[in-house]
Amino acid sequence: MSKVSIRRLPTGIPGLDNLLGGGLPEFSFNLIVGTPGSGKTTLAHQIMFSLSNPNNRALYFTVLGEPALKMLRYQQQFPFFDINKVNVSIRFVNLSADLLEGNFDRVLSRIAEEVKDYAPSLVFVDSFRSVVQTAKQKEQGASGLQRFVQQLGMEMTSWQATTFLIGEYLTPESESTPIFTVADGILWLTQNLHRNSMVRKMQVVKMRGQAQAPGLHTFRISDEGVQVFPRAIIQQGAAVGSAIRAVTGEQRVPMGIPDLDEMLGGGLPVGYSLLVVGPSGSGKTILATEFLAEGVRRGEPGVIAAFEKSPSQLLNNQLNTLVKGGQVGVIDTRSLDLSIDETLHDLIAMINQMQAKRVVIDSLSGFELALAPEFSEDFRGSLYRMIAELTSMGVTILMTSELEDRYTDLRFSPFGSAFLADAIIVQRYVEIVGQFKRVFSVVKVRGSEHSKDIRLFDITDEGIIIGETLSEYAGIMSGRPTVSP
Repeated sequence: MSKVSIRRLPTGIPGLDNLLGGGLPEFSFNLIVGTPGSGKTTLAHQIMFSLSNPNNRALYFTVLGEPALKMLRYQQQFPFFDINKVNVSIRFVNLSADLLEGNFDRVLSRIAEEVKDYAPSLVFVDSFRSVVQTAKQKEQGASGLQRFVQQLGMEMTSWQATTFLIGEYLTPESESTPIFTVADGILWLTQNLHRNSMVRKMQVVKMRGQAQAPGLHTFRISDEGVQVFPRAIIQQGAAVGSAIRAVTGEQRVPMGIPDLDEMLGGGLPVGYSLLVVGPSGSGKTILATEFLAEGVRRGEPGVIAAFEKSPSQLLNNQLNTLVKGGQVGVIDTRSLDLSIDETLHDLIAMINQMQAKRVVIDSLSGFELALAPEFSEDFRGSLYRMIAELTSMGVTILMTSELEDRYTDLRFSPFGSAFLADAIIVQRYVEIVGQFKRVFSVVKVRGSEHSKDIRLFDITDEGIIIGETLSEYAGIMSGRPTVSP
């Protein structure tokens, strides 16, 4: 028996095909279900307008009380809407009158007649939930409703068309209906108000014959329509990807500060994640700028994601020149209610576009604040997946993190993210003879020897200048000054 090849149809929705495992199986019967207002109709229209053409016509049944023209009035605001396809490649049929009569057999007959006459490649019924509610209002027997559902499902699976039922349900388990059993694919959409943030998520509950992405995934409805941001899923071995690329003859990334390269043991290993922590004003962003500028000098484009400052505030003269020259890309992520998966999507898109080798995230502290509250609760886990995904691409990452200088203890992260980094540089202030001095040290470079010295540094018009070790400076000063750690 030869293997049957099922064609997969591209949905036209960014990110959704990856979620489905490559697209929609042709001639499949699918449910688009979820909570009220979660975007089901918009999703269905975007798929329909993307796939329909004169050779692949679409039939869209509405069982709503409002006419199709009113629904289309709002859908026309999206760029995917093509008025030239309406009544040519797409036909809308309103079943409200048939449904009000309460005769389910008549509704089924009308649907079957329209499908036979139009011979569509795509069929949508919106909303199936309205049929259920009408059955309850008319006090139809449960057996009658179940029979209608089974017949409708069997009808839709028998057509040589890719079919969709759209309906409202609160949770996948909230209703027991045979339609969930006979469906080939089930897309579940939700929107939740978490504190003051609206978060939309999508789950592929079922997709027969192909490996869909598990779990809940963020999506947005913008002026462009629906866009899905698949959740980063760590592949086997990727979680320790940078550690596996350890240190036997690996390439090193120069930081742009020769003395710092020496302290790191010859530079930062390619594909590593470096965490630079320190208090406000200690020079974290300047160090990140040197890192990107050195990459440009070596023909390695870079990308910076700015979470604390706007691009105009962030870019000093050096970096501004690199950005205007197209050698460094800037992602402005200051808008609130972000998700890590959405940010990762934007980063990957810009990395691929620019063929970037270096990435700066400035800063993790600002990143956490920019996230919608629902995502910040799992910040460590989501950030772990994000870093693993980026390092698996072979880029070298520099992350900064704001850290209060308490002078009496030494910490590497305000929220326990030090485990994410293959290397850590700590910047601190020390008090020497009544003056604050900046010092830094290399705390960790995984799998590599590195300097254990604490060294002073200054920030000048030329960038970061590294000075003596703290012990050498103390020896030079007359009177053997007291050094407060």
